Amino acid sequence: MYVCAAGAAADMGGAPIAPVLRSDALRLAAEARMERLSEVRPPVRPVHMVRVPPRVIEGPPPLPVPSRQIYIPDTQWDHIGGADSWTTAALAAIRRHGGGLEDIVPADIETWCPAYATNPPAMRRAFWVGMMSALAYHESRYRPRAVGGGGQWYGLLQVYPPTARHYRCAARTGEELKDPHLNLACSVRIMARQIPSRGTVSQGMLDWGPFHSSTKRAEMAAWTREQDYCRQNLAVMASLRPQARPAPTSVAEAMAPAQPRLSTMGLPGR
Repeated sequence: MYVCAAGAAADMGGAPIAPVLRSDALRLAAEARMERLSEVRPPVRPVHMVRVPPRVIEGPPPLPVPSRQIYIPDTQWDHIGGADSWTTAALAAIRRHGGGLEDIVPADIETWCPAYATNPPAMRRAFWVGMMSALAYHESRYRPRAVGGGGQWYGLLQVYPPTARHYRCAARTGEELKDPHLNLACSVRIMARQIPSRGTVSQGMLDWGPFHSSTKRAEMAAWTREQDYCRQNLAVMASLRPQARPAPTSVAEAMAPAQPRLSTMGLPGR
């Protein structure tokens, strides 16, 4: 399309004006906008201010990534070489597929871990791992490749392969259950199903033979009770408990509104 200016110029007696294309008009408008923008563009930095080129960081920032602190509890297998990985594997299994094991409070937990009910989740997981380590002594004497019952039970906590398959464990054969990490993970799956349904530690762990013996149960419970994650800090609890107000000596005193106590700090003679 054209912008009609020729006819108007002829009527006024002037020289004819060439028609302006719309594309030319748009180009001229764009140039005018750019010219206006150039007026507000920040000035170029003087050469004397650009002595050192700026450092451009490529990739992730060179800052240490803070690692998440994980509470590692004391266990009965701490004296075994490489057993630290057993502890971390058991903790990871409880967090990953423990079925909220740290959320339940078994009815007999006072026998096993007096501080459990008031403990945070990390300390509750510590109890379960500590208890598993106490069980491992009776089941395999901490031998990951132990086989008992004439070839029926395998590994650190002596898991029966058909039971492992029933609970859909990653380790489903006797040879696979000799891996201590897989054995502990499978045991956590069993515990997460049985303990909530039976309501107590002693009943929920009956899939393992030592829990049928009152002597062995008492021995394991005596050990877990003495661990830091199971001992009540009575002094701290007492200091945090609010103090009771003194009883009023008369009805009038009981009905009277409380008078604010003013601080005397900084007053003369104090």
